[in-house]
Amino acid sequence: MNVIGYVRVSTQGQAKDGYSLAYQQDEIRSYCQEQGWNLITIYSDEGISGAKVNEDALEVDRIGFQSMLSALSTQSVDAVVVLNTSRLWRSDIVKVLVHREFKKHGVDVRSIEQPTYSIHKKDPNDFLINGLMELLDQYQRLEIALKLGRGRNQKAQEGGYAGGRATFGYKAKKGQKCIQIDEKQAQIVRRVFELKEQHPTWTLTRIAELLNEEGFTTGQGSLFTKVQVKRILDKRDFYSGTYRYGDIEAIVLHEAIL
Repeated sequence: MNVIGYVRVSTQGQAKDGYSLAYQQDEIRSYCQEQGWNLITIYSDEGISGAKVNEDALEVDRIGFQSMLSALSTQSVDAVVVLNTSRLWRSDIVKVLVHREFKKHGVDVRSIEQPTYSIHKKDPNDFLINGLMELLDQYQRLEIALKLGRGRNQKAQEGGYAGGRATFGYKAKKGQKCIQIDEKQAQIVRRVFELKEQHPTWTLTRIAELLNEEGFTTGQGSLFTKVQVKRILDKRDFYSGTYRYGDIEAIVLHEAIL
């Protein structure tokens, strides 16, 4: 079994009481040798009291710990060996984060002083841990969505395109602040509005059929349906140079097609 060791000293008092880095490392090496495990390396954090949690990234803010996680993502490791689980966490929030990262990499915890411990072992606390993990994941997704929303609102207020993928008829280039006209697609956009103006009683399906007859295709190279035609017609304001994002209306920075 391939394993990685992790040691941590948070205070001088712990070092005096026998929890020094050297002591922990020696114990881990001896234990792994007794078990016949392949100890790849040992990561350490020194002089850290407890564990700071990066609230934005929802991760444990320790240099040695983060280096260990990077190794877990690139190497085949079965478990992380520690003197006891308090070397990894001292609070429920840190425990939740450690469990989440280890399960992500398929890695378990082996504690010398707690030989029966496993992050996969079922006990009443699992309900709390799993619930907290789900809440943290939901919180992180919401936080990201809020940050993206704030950024897009600001961009829209300044007249920039705040959406994700560029609207049909335009193309987005990396490093540029606004989208540019895709002449091939813009021709289709103009044709759709031209047909709607010339034949106001035509159904969306009829317009789509004519586009297909004239050899036009969607951005994915497929035939047009009434759905794609409606999406184009619904964006008249956008194609005319006005963009609405939520309650924000602005004159867009990119060139209008219509």
